[in-house]
Amino acid sequence: MLRSEQIKNGLERAPHRALLFGTGLSKGDLKKPFIAVASSYNDFIPGHVGMRDLERFIERGIVGEGGVPFFFGMPGICDGIAMGHEGMHYPLASRELIADSVESVVKAHCVDGLVCLTNCDKITPGMLMAAARLNVPTIVITAGPMLSGRYAGKRLSFVRDTFEALAKTQKGEMSSRELSCLEMEACPGQGSCQGLYTANTMSCLTETMGMSLPGCATALAGMAKKKRIAQASGGRIVHLVRENITPRMIINRKSLENAIMVDMALGGSSNTILHLLAIAHECGIPLDLELFDRISKKTPHITNLRPGGEYFMEDLEFAGGIPAVLKRLRPYLRDNLTVSGLNIKEIARKAVITDEDVVRPLDKAYHREGGMAVLFGNLAPEGAVVKQSAVSEKMMYFKGKARVYNSEEAVMKDILGGKVKKGSVLVVRYEGPAGGPGMREMLAPTAAIVGMGLAEDVALITDGRFSGGTRGPCLGHVSPEAAAGGPIAAVKNNDEIIIDIKNRNLELCVPAAELKKRLKAVRHPQPKVSTGWLRRYAKMVSSASKGAVLSENF
Repeated sequence: MLRSEQIKNGLERAPHRALLFGTGLSKGDLKKPFIAVASSYNDFIPGHVGMRDLERFIERGIVGEGGVPFFFGMPGICDGIAMGHEGMHYPLASRELIADSVESVVKAHCVDGLVCLTNCDKITPGMLMAAARLNVPTIVITAGPMLSGRYAGKRLSFVRDTFEALAKTQKGEMSSRELSCLEMEACPGQGSCQGLYTANTMSCLTETMGMSLPGCATALAGMAKKKRIAQASGGRIVHLVRENITPRMIINRKSLENAIMVDMALGGSSNTILHLLAIAHECGIPLDLELFDRISKKTPHITNLRPGGEYFMEDLEFAGGIPAVLKRLRPYLRDNLTVSGLNIKEIARKAVITDEDVVRPLDKAYHREGGMAVLFGNLAPEGAVVKQSAVSEKMMYFKGKARVYNSEEAVMKDILGGKVKKGSVLVVRYEGPAGGPGMREMLAPTAAIVGMGLAEDVALITDGRFSGGTRGPCLGHVSPEAAAGGPIAAVKNNDEIIIDIKNRNLELCVPAAELKKRLKAVRHPQPKVSTGWLRRYAKMVSSASKGAVLSENF
């Protein structure tokens, strides 16, 4: 029985049929599967501006296989445009808004299947959370990475060649004319930012989990291949409905562990930990930070994409894409179903690797361990996350004096003002899920540290989070956060802090009794947001160590 029969069949559904006919449907259409297409098309985000074209191809695929498509819109926020001002409170919080919106439309209209046309940082995980929650046959199409920019014979990526250029211009190492040229050339067209930042990492993990067709993650935006994948996905969802293959048959413990492994092999964004925890939560599958660290320790880092390396997403695409990465990891993958109808190991077996340096063999990996590490200690009892593949060997161990800030704006002012000295550990707190609220992304300060030439001499830790574009010794997700009474709230200027990535330790060099005394005396600042739905979000959101999902205990 089709789910849509609840609104199509029976005498009592005459009013429902009248409304459906009012949209232009025919009587024959009522006999076909109803397929909802959640599209996050908008004019704000480069990764989304090309989606109108993909919608046409998805529609072709659905109609061609005997389904009826229904398109509806989803909110989407560009982290880059939202960054550095009050707008950055919203992106992570919007993940929950997106999941709730998809749930609302799909449940209210009793559709038979769901296509998620998505791209970018919080939109893709929000749609995956909804798919897991609804458990209606679903397929995901990510709109694809952007081509690299070009300037003076060099390839450009948005994050490194604009954010890091700000500080270089401030120091006088780059002219305003050159900065203006970079602004024009760094983003040459549609697509998600060109490196292994959060958007592209999530696309790769979506394909690895089996929720996208093979090749979808790296197929470049605007290219014919992406259009063919969109049409094939539209056709495939109709078959998933007829076979009643649902997301929880695909997203399970095995596929989540595969996704974590690929994340570590790629050296992906640290934000994916938040998102995988949240997706697992929707499936009722317990995951913890220790699992991410265990998998990282046994997974070699086999690609070297920006921000930590010099390759781009286009290089990974031309080297064989995610199937090529799966081929390298095939002995360690847990076999599982995918939306394509093929099992993940079969996809890996059929893959072709065309560049041995872009996707290296395991015994010639860039790093022996995976891209991320999870640190614990008296400063982070519930954990903190660092992208270790983007940290130099020199900075894998660092001891420095704390400089404490209660906001991103305050630390940014000091960095650009030349007030940050070598040997400092910048502590940015009250930027966590509740304290931010929204766990603001701090690409601007971390990029400024690099641009000011301090990447080998200064570390930054925060209860907020970082962009996938962050590189250097920057530790985020420090839990519990300051607003929840975590130890980070008790750090004082000039306290010594030890960051020991190899031994997974983050330590505040303060005696336990003194730390306990300080925590009792902490007076938290007033909430940064006191109106709108973010006020509700701040009261309901859980710790970053649990994925920053909304608590059910409210």
